[in-house]
Amino acid sequence: MENVLSTFVRSIFVDNMIFAYYLGMCSYLAVSKNVKTAFGLGIAVTFVLVCTLPINYMLENYLLKEGALAWLGEGFRDVNLSFLAFILFIAVIASFTQLVEMVVEKYAPALYSSLGIFLPLIAVNCAIMGGSLFMQQKVFPNVGVATIYGFGSGIGWMLAILGMAAIREKLAYSDIPKPLRGLGIAFILTGLMGMAFMCFSGFKI
Repeated sequence: MENVLSTFVRSIFVDNMIFAYYLGMCSYLAVSKNVKTAFGLGIAVTFVLVCTLPINYMLENYLLKEGALAWLGEGFRDVNLSFLAFILFIAVIASFTQLVEMVVEKYAPALYSSLGIFLPLIAVNCAIMGGSLFMQQKVFPNVGVATIYGFGSGIGWMLAILGMAAIREKLAYSDIPKPLRGLGIAFILTGLMGMAFMCFSGFKI
């Protein structure tokens, strides 16, 4: 239980996809102009992470890595299909992204319109692919911990984009120097928020 809680908290605050690794920056900067739209994209990213990480974990541990196919018999013990990991991970992510896109288009057409091209681009969102690649490095003990890591990573990404969207909505009424308006001030804010999140790196759970 302690390991699960530690994984969840660290994935949100310490190993935040945006502020620790700066993954998923394209959609983060483009969609963080409105809180409602940012929240919708954050939910979509969290959903895709929660669904794809456990599937990719099982693919990695029962199909791809060296010795993963030992359950088929002794003749498969030395088989190593890890070179297929990148392709299969992307295929799983793209499948769930397509599902999210169809659901959002049917039940939230206004959100679908406001997200534009950035909704299908979840398929190549670096934060989602990064979650699966970090899963390989961290060697989680079971699929449950991998799922918690995916959920925490999604929550962390959503908090980051919501925070930026809330600040940028307020900045619309501020007197910002003309050269810094738009992406200029957004980059500065991202750096400052990243430094603020570094304070969590000393947490021990």
